[in-house]
Amino acid sequence: MIRAIDHLNIVVADMERSLRFYTEVLGFTKTKEAHLEGEWIEHIVGLRGVKAHAVFIVSPGGEPRIELLRYEAPAGTALTENSRANTLGLRHFALRVDGIAAMTEKLRSAGITVWGEPTRVPNGVVQFDTGNKTLVYFLDPDGVIVELAEYR
Repeated sequence: MIRAIDHLNIVVADMERSLRFYTEVLGFTKTKEAHLEGEWIEHIVGLRGVKAHAVFIVSPGGEPRIELLRYEAPAGTALTENSRANTLGLRHFALRVDGIAAMTEKLRSAGITVWGEPTRVPNGVVQFDTGNKTLVYFLDPDGVIVELAEYR
């Protein structure tokens, strides 16, 4: 039986840059940190010679956690296709916000790539129990698509 989503993982190129973005721009809080290496992690991820740095963060609203993970070895590759909304696989995660317009401006002021303006989902597309949904997409510093979602 599935109980909940435990965490999401984002592999990052620069831990300090990503940590600053998620804490200072988006308001997450750092909760735990670990250095990962050895046979146990190699067995889990299917890679040899793993040396990685993990930092767990949580949003002001709580769980699930996000695990920021920087591989020192083996180095990974950034694929530009992963920053396109129609690429197969896990493509984005959504953050529920209040004040989507102000948050969008905060992102732009921080130099973040935001796709368009906050847009309301038309009535009849999906009926949400929490009201009408407005959303906007942006890219984190590593090109991960993130959605801001506001319900009214």
